[in-house]
Amino acid sequence: MDKFSFLNAAHTAYFADLYDQYLQNPDSVEPSWRAFFQGYDFGSENYGLSGEIVEGVSTQIPEHVQKEFQVVKLIDGYRMRGHLFTKTNPVRDRRTYSPTLEIENFGLSGSDLDTVFNAGENLGIGAKTLREIIAHLESVYCSSIGVEYMYLRNPEVTQWWQDQLNKNDNQPNYSEEKKKYILSKLNQAVTFENFLQTKYVGQKRFSLEGGESLIPAISNMLFYSVEKFGVKECVLGMAHRGRLSTLVNIFRKPLRELFSEFDGKDFEDEDIDGDVKYHLGLTLDKTYQNGKNIKMNLVPNPSHLETVAPVAEGITRAKIDSDYDGDDSKILPIIVHGDAAIAGQGIVYEVAQMSRLNGYKTGGTVHIVVNNQIGFTTNYLDARSSTYCTDVAKVTLSPVLHVNADDAEAVVHAVEMALEYRMRYKKDVYIDLLGYRKYGHNEGDEPRFTQPKLYKNIAKHPNPFKIYADKLIEENTIDKAYLDNIISNFKDTLEKEYSKSKEADSSIVREFMQERWTDFERHGIDSMLETIDTKYSKSKLEGISKVVSTVPDGVKFLRKAERILKGRAKMVFETDTLDWGMAETLAYGSLMEEGFNVRISGQDVERGTFSHRHAILRDEISEERINLLNINPENKGKMDIYNSFLSEYGVLGFDYGYAMANPNTLTIWEAQFGDFSNGAQIIFDQYLSAAEDKWKAQNGIVVLLPHGYEGQGSEHSSARIERYLQLCGDDNMVVANCTTPANFYHLLRRQMKRDYRKPLIVFTPKSLLRHPKAVSSLSELAEGEFQEVIDDSINPKTVKKMVFCMGKFYYELLAEREELNREDIALIRIEQLFPLHKEKIQKIIDKYPNAEHYIWAQEEPRNMGAWGHMIQRLDMVKLEGITRPYNSVPAPGSSTRDKRRQKRVIDAVFK
Repeated sequence: MDKFSFLNAAHTAYFADLYDQYLQNPDSVEPSWRAFFQGYDFGSENYGLSGEIVEGVSTQIPEHVQKEFQVVKLIDGYRMRGHLFTKTNPVRDRRTYSPTLEIENFGLSGSDLDTVFNAGENLGIGAKTLREIIAHLESVYCSSIGVEYMYLRNPEVTQWWQDQLNKNDNQPNYSEEKKKYILSKLNQAVTFENFLQTKYVGQKRFSLEGGESLIPAISNMLFYSVEKFGVKECVLGMAHRGRLSTLVNIFRKPLRELFSEFDGKDFEDEDIDGDVKYHLGLTLDKTYQNGKNIKMNLVPNPSHLETVAPVAEGITRAKIDSDYDGDDSKILPIIVHGDAAIAGQGIVYEVAQMSRLNGYKTGGTVHIVVNNQIGFTTNYLDARSSTYCTDVAKVTLSPVLHVNADDAEAVVHAVEMALEYRMRYKKDVYIDLLGYRKYGHNEGDEPRFTQPKLYKNIAKHPNPFKIYADKLIEENTIDKAYLDNIISNFKDTLEKEYSKSKEADSSIVREFMQERWTDFERHGIDSMLETIDTKYSKSKLEGISKVVSTVPDGVKFLRKAERILKGRAKMVFETDTLDWGMAETLAYGSLMEEGFNVRISGQDVERGTFSHRHAILRDEISEERINLLNINPENKGKMDIYNSFLSEYGVLGFDYGYAMANPNTLTIWEAQFGDFSNGAQIIFDQYLSAAEDKWKAQNGIVVLLPHGYEGQGSEHSSARIERYLQLCGDDNMVVANCTTPANFYHLLRRQMKRDYRKPLIVFTPKSLLRHPKAVSSLSELAEGEFQEVIDDSINPKTVKKMVFCMGKFYYELLAEREELNREDIALIRIEQLFPLHKEKIQKIIDKYPNAEHYIWAQEEPRNMGAWGHMIQRLDMVKLEGITRPYNSVPAPGSSTRDKRRQKRVIDAVFK
């Protein structure tokens, strides 16, 4: 008897639905059915039945049931691989993939086309003929939108995508009004680029031609986010391609200002150098006709590709924390990528990896790739190994929509689906906008040198505006007169603004997010050298000390943690000798009582690389994370501290963006070791040291870089001090290397007590964290101030040699002087390397009338450290340098050799 005869007695739609579930998530199916389907699949080839008898499975299943299963596999094939066979490439033939989606590959044939299959119910279209099912699948998965979502693993999310795609066969059904809106934005994009091409022939503008549908895409997404989801703000990060069109046609940058920039006029502000027009940012408060508002931020960016992405995410997170009480549905981050950049730049991976982490998540980002199918002159086949430029999305199981950029309605439809997904699931989603680039990398390039065939096709290809206008005329949505009218009206606007721009004598750089900085003035070098009151009462510091040295009620810490707390109490209340970690803790605690927030992130910052901070302690039983500073009842601010993932570039970019949007939060990034910061060098070079001069963008981020030669090899000895000092201009940032806990305390407090913000680089200690002489009293914290330079306490009349030094090396020189009992050498600590407080230094020099030699001594090689900086900047005396010899590495790998070299420098100082 046929052991599968029971299949004849039930509705095949049930089996088809069950099999469909099994294909997507085998574990979701009842075990006996799962075993049955596994047996069935075992009797099948890759896409169809083998015809062989495997334990009688294939021959015993009724033929009509087998066919239903085969149709289900066909449906699954379209869902899994339909994106490979879409009509998404407007100017190139698609690469071919095998096997195809031909029905023969699924054990079906032409004779089955008019057979009705219940498997159609899995698509929400009911029982349909195979011909109708295929037509539906082709429309949904293989037209202008190809969707990758079957790897998402969550059955609910997969089902959501299937339901979305099955609506209207994944074809937009827009009103006449919506279609005219899309056409108007396309008109603005195309006419704007044509106008620039005419007026400014050959000038770089990184035009959007070939990808103009980006403008209606972003514009509609913003309106849709406000109208349907109540979004209050967006943060947009993008590079050059299409940026000018975005600034003008979405962010309403005054055209006359842009034309003045094209004319190369000087900037009206003499205190900044400004930047090229396609790097500038803008903030706009926009009110729609329905009365709803959105704040729009286009983040300024450098030429370095994808660098703006972590900055934009950091700005978004700052606003989530400070403006929206943690509600990430009120703000929308959007990152616009280039195809070559998203595939080639490692920072993209770093940003993807931070997207779900507690310290960095922003509720999901909409990523849009303006896919030119070329990078500068490099064909996509040479630009990546992956099938798609967006395959990085699979790292975080993010869905991808590949869209033909020539199909404007499909683009807008895809953007709306992507936004729906982001708002519902709070996860990243990617849109691959497949178009082309009409000109070379910039408008002065000749692309036919390297891609003659492609650019022959592009030259005769109509732009998206013409394609869409022709479609709307054909369907009688508009007529020729309507089309001519919107073109001429926008051209007239461009011409009028172009004429008015000629009246201006200069260009303007507008501040980005200016409303965040209304209480902060831009200041120069004189203000940076002024003394700031950083005192905080001793009684209040004692109160903070008690909080951070007491185990809260109902909490059980590890014994070692309890010993740490007892050590804190002893430092403050018994010995009055505070170490580095305690002074740092009190700096944060005092600022929090004054209403400032504190954010720290980096690798292992909760404990600290060298176990000095212990900001987070864990309940031994519940493992709850406890930050004792946050339970202080006197707080008006709070502290967030996050161990980051193993990234420097991405995390520093994020924290820089956070500080950019939140000037009243002490935002700190700490490198695990100082030289790890070289992995984030682009952020230092392009943002941290230059943003105020380029974009009027203040930023108060603090960077802590552990530095000091302890014989541990060439890595992790040097924070590469020379690199940061080389970046110092006139008044762009502060660089410090403190020798006492109190001075570090006042430095951190000064950072927030100023009425302006500059980035602060601090070379922090390693061995000094527990050095018996690197301690301070509570009074020095309560009553002191930051000292840019610390004088010696030696008798000035006996001094013949003044030695300027910094950091840990001071204590080694001090120990040698005590050992030798030398009274003729003064050790002067330069605590703030930039800007040098020359007035204070001069006063100290004048104090030693008998000094004959002035020396800069350092433990770093001569071509490293601060020597090159000091010889240029400390010009009041004839300075001699005592250093290690020139070297290609900071320090030797042998601790014995390192000690020998260190001894030579110290001996030379005292010779």
